[in-house]
Amino acid sequence: MAEGRSNAGIAAALVITAGVVEKHVANIFAKLGLPSSDSDNRRVLAVLRHVSGG
Repeated sequence: MAEGRSNAGIAAALVITAGVVEKHVANIFAKLGLPSSDSDNRRVLAVLRHVSGG
């Protein structure tokens, strides 16, 4: 995600299905406590949280 890839791009790079990527990305968001939102980009928030260490 930090490379700016879509789920399809991640799947292609890892030679797995997009469904597998979607499942793992959803798990990452859940573990980080990032609920779905119309006003926030969870991918950006996840990367920022990772970079800031917390």
